[in-house]
Amino acid sequence: MSNPYSEIFRAPGAKGFASAGFLARLPLAMTTMGIVAMLSQTNGEYWLAGAVAATFALTNAFVSPQISRLVDRFGQSRVIVPATILSVAAFAVLLTATYYRWPAWTLFASVVLAGFMPSMPAMVRARWTELYRDTPLLGTAFAFESVADELVYIVGSVLSVGLSVTFFPQAGILVSTLALAVGTTLFAAQKSTEPKVQPVARRKGRSAIALRPVQLITLTLVAVGTIFGTAEVTVIALTEEMGAPAMASFALAAYAAGSLVVGLVFGALKLKAPLSRQFLVANTVAAVTTLPLLFVPNVPVLGLLLFLSGVSISPTFITAFGLIERLVPAAKLTEGMTWVITGIAIGMAIGSFTSGWVIDQYGAGSGFWVSVVAGGVAFAVALLGQASLSSSRQPEGE
Repeated sequence: MSNPYSEIFRAPGAKGFASAGFLARLPLAMTTMGIVAMLSQTNGEYWLAGAVAATFALTNAFVSPQISRLVDRFGQSRVIVPATILSVAAFAVLLTATYYRWPAWTLFASVVLAGFMPSMPAMVRARWTELYRDTPLLGTAFAFESVADELVYIVGSVLSVGLSVTFFPQAGILVSTLALAVGTTLFAAQKSTEPKVQPVARRKGRSAIALRPVQLITLTLVAVGTIFGTAEVTVIALTEEMGAPAMASFALAAYAAGSLVVGLVFGALKLKAPLSRQFLVANTVAAVTTLPLLFVPNVPVLGLLLFLSGVSISPTFITAFGLIERLVPAAKLTEGMTWVITGIAIGMAIGSFTSGWVIDQYGAGSGFWVSVVAGGVAFAVALLGQASLSSSRQPEGE
């Protein structure tokens, strides 16, 4: 039996853009944690570090779909290169402002401009779609990308904090900025696999978020992202309460491991069920597996339950991007995919804030109630949206 993951890389240029895309997306995981690690060491104020990091995350969440909309109209290389130059320059200002202790407003101003960083996961997936549209290999490619995203978030956050603590406070953001500059340059230079601009995309029209399938999938992913954000905060609080704060990273690694393992298996399968039904099942699993987390007796059980909860992550992402590819006009594809990623980012911010407040009010274990509620919302939206998610692709002129 052939390995489906080796098959997707047989297309000319696939290995090149996938490698460059992996490097270029490292800043997605490194930047937020890197800013917190950097500013907490140089300024000694966690509120400022958190506020600056949140400003970057929210700016990027709302600006990146607009960058992707321009990509759909004018092409990847014509848009992501100037956007990356602006972002890299802004990160350089942030590093300088931190080193020379410039006023706080310069930190906020620089991360707002740095937030113009393009959504590289969407760019890479757009290239896979160009290669394998309407073939079973596209699902395998999306599965590979979901696993790559997990690796990026695991490696990126650890690398960013580790560099800042081991060498100097700015080291994490410096390496992140270099990865963005080099990775995006190598990615944009590969013209042969760049998706062709659809003629209709050159005309001004509605944003992809105006399409009902994109709205439904994005809202679902906001809820799923809330589960992720809640897990990160609650695990840290819970392991500290149990007297084993150092085990938080291992528990979260188990969460990611569940997604990695199932993502690889899921991507190798050729399921016959409609994507909309697969999306519903994945969100049902996501909702159900939040319930046992309310009754965690110790750290080993926490790790096991998080592993089980993580099994829904990759299938949710894979089917979400598959639905976007099926239901969104090709002229709006990159923007549509970026809205999915934006939904996750917004949800993570909601989960982190809400679970933190709940934990402060009711104790560490109560944080997972936010996951339960978010899981219920994800299931409800996926269920009620089945009719729209089962429909055919929207007309190109929409």
